[in-house]
Amino acid sequence: MDVHDGGAGSPKGPNTSREAEAETPPARDAVPRPRAELSSSGPAASRAEPADPEPSSRAEPADADPVPRAEPAGVVSEPRRPEARTGVAALSPRYQVGAALALAGVAVAVCVHVGMVFLHVAPSNTVTKAHGKAIDDWIYPEFEQNWKLFAPNPLQQNIAVQVRAQVRTADGGSRTTGWYDLSAQDGRAIDGNLLPSHTQQNELRRAWDFFTATHDNNNRPVGLRGALSETYLRHIVVLRLERGGTAGDGGVVERIQVRSQTTNVTPPKWSTEKVSMSPVYRELSWWSVPDGETEGGTR
Repeated sequence: MDVHDGGAGSPKGPNTSREAEAETPPARDAVPRPRAELSSSGPAASRAEPADPEPSSRAEPADADPVPRAEPAGVVSEPRRPEARTGVAALSPRYQVGAALALAGVAVAVCVHVGMVFLHVAPSNTVTKAHGKAIDDWIYPEFEQNWKLFAPNPLQQNIAVQVRAQVRTADGGSRTTGWYDLSAQDGRAIDGNLLPSHTQQNELRRAWDFFTATHDNNNRPVGLRGALSETYLRHIVVLRLERGGTAGDGGVVERIQVRSQTTNVTPPKWSTEKVSMSPVYRELSWWSVPDGETEGGTR
């Protein structure tokens, strides 16, 4: 029996199973079905993208050393050039031997010099008694040591070496110069000079110390080195006069006279010591200058 709705129009009733299937769209599966793999032989295979490789289960550290790649077959790598040698290693074997011998000679000379200086300043001992002359010949006069700076009473005087000359002029006359203060000249050359030479500092001073050490208060030589100290001091003084043009044009230095001027150092204000500030002079006798010595000779 059909059930009719209370309204106008065609009667309505429950839908049958066939009508429901016709009106209701088919439901999709909740889980998508896997796509069928395309055949590699089909035309779509050329457009298919390769699948991503499976990620590695271990992650390599960022600072890991890269694995050296093997050279492709048939490719020969260029041999590495040896590093350039420098210094003595860059020399040929013959010159390396020569450099080694030269360095060995310098090392031996330095050791001998240091040993001689040590024996010279050391207290008297068996070696100095047996080989004292050889040590003195090596040290004097160029390498003589002065230890007065470390004495209990160091030097408290200023000593200036001065000289005057007797010159034969070009016209045959003769004249005597005034006193030249050679120490003051050295002082002016050193003043303001950051790197003064050893000659400017010590040559004249050490020559005068050498002379006073080998002569008595009357300027008479004591020992065998007295004559040597006179010749050494005369050479230095004559060369200084020559550089200064003392003789003039055509003039010749015939004789020289050397003296020292000693002045006490002013005591400090807190000291009660009383010293004389008047200079004391020590004059030597006149020395004749041999021919050729004013031209730089070293006889």
